[in-house]
Amino acid sequence: MYETIDHLLAGPPSGASEAELVDWISGLEEIKCTAEAVQAEAAVRLDEAVRARQSEAGVPARRLGEGVASQIALARRVSPEKGAKQLGLAKILINEMPQTFALMRAGLFSQWQATILARETACLSVDDRRVIDYELCATDPGGEPARAISMGLRQLEDAAKKLAITLDQESVVARAANAVKDPRVSLRPAPDTMTWLGALLPVKDGVAVFAALDQAAKAAAAAGDERTRGQVMADTLVDRITGRTTDAKPRIEVKIVMTADSLTNDTNQPAMVEGYGPVPAAWAREALADAEVFVRRLFTDPAGRLVAMESRARKAPDGLAEFIATRDGGICRTVGCDAPIRNIDHVERHADGGETSAENLQGLCERCNQAKEALGWQARPGPDGSIITITPTGHTYISPPPESWAQPPPTWSRAEFGLRDVLLEHTLAA
Repeated sequence: MYETIDHLLAGPPSGASEAELVDWISGLEEIKCTAEAVQAEAAVRLDEAVRARQSEAGVPARRLGEGVASQIALARRVSPEKGAKQLGLAKILINEMPQTFALMRAGLFSQWQATILARETACLSVDDRRVIDYELCATDPGGEPARAISMGLRQLEDAAKKLAITLDQESVVARAANAVKDPRVSLRPAPDTMTWLGALLPVKDGVAVFAALDQAAKAAAAAGDERTRGQVMADTLVDRITGRTTDAKPRIEVKIVMTADSLTNDTNQPAMVEGYGPVPAAWAREALADAEVFVRRLFTDPAGRLVAMESRARKAPDGLAEFIATRDGGICRTVGCDAPIRNIDHVERHADGGETSAENLQGLCERCNQAKEALGWQARPGPDGSIITITPTGHTYISPPPESWAQPPPTWSRAEFGLRDVLLEHTLAA
């Protein structure tokens, strides 16, 4: 059907049969797996090269390898956190799990499948990990394919867990005990102005929470409540955590960032909810009536860039930091990174530390802020509000300004804008 990778990547010809199309899909999947294996090998060699260069430059041993994960993330267009995980996985595959790596190289095993095996054997010694690697991913001497190839993801996870418990039960138990010390709660956007609120809890606590919500739903149904089981459980969760009743206004501050036009119902320019993202202006206006929220007005210059923010914080450093975080949408400015902003730092540094201004500051996650401190990294602000990052290898990456900077061109006169601001002041005061 196809003779070369280029032929395969060109896509199936018009009129290809169903069998040919299936073969094409299969062939592309093999290429993906092999490419991920080669990327892993390249990542390990990059890490070795960077460590050697940094060592020659006198970088302390504890800082060797800084910035490698971020370079991998930029090259693969993923977040630095994911880049670090990919580098860690690559080291494990090449140094400790040769059979798994061989399956990937042959196009028979994906990076995610390899991640599952690495994750479930992380608490074991290298020798025990290699036993599981051989048991699941080695080709049978009689020519039979590796067991792992025919397993689904859940089957693969369960098989690795069983072997790990069999080989070293104490390590598995100790790992579970340590996991109990790291519970956490997360929030991520969902479609239609909804969110996914998640909690990583010990088994007994997670089951207890769910059981309590389920009991509340059953009691509501028995009392004739017309809400669905899911609605009752969700409402009960919110009520018990926030301390409010379903019909009462929430007393938790929610920051909604709106342009003046959106607030006065003159346009449908999207608003921004900190910690979530863009929402329809109509939804935001309704939220103002339903909850105790703090509205921030954003001001733009003639080019449409955000230049100021109305804030209750009057101290310059605090106000500026809050403005930067809001201006950048609450998301790290590094291209491809979706982590929340944790640090406000200079884009371009000088001998005196760099100018502390809105134009020369950016919001970064902690990992990205540390990565750009590594040897050989450079950054400078672009003319349009973008940030230009240059890695030690000379590769250039441009982080465009957040979409919230791009406001529609003004259509009113200066006098009309002044009158609108006066009306807006009265609206906010009311």
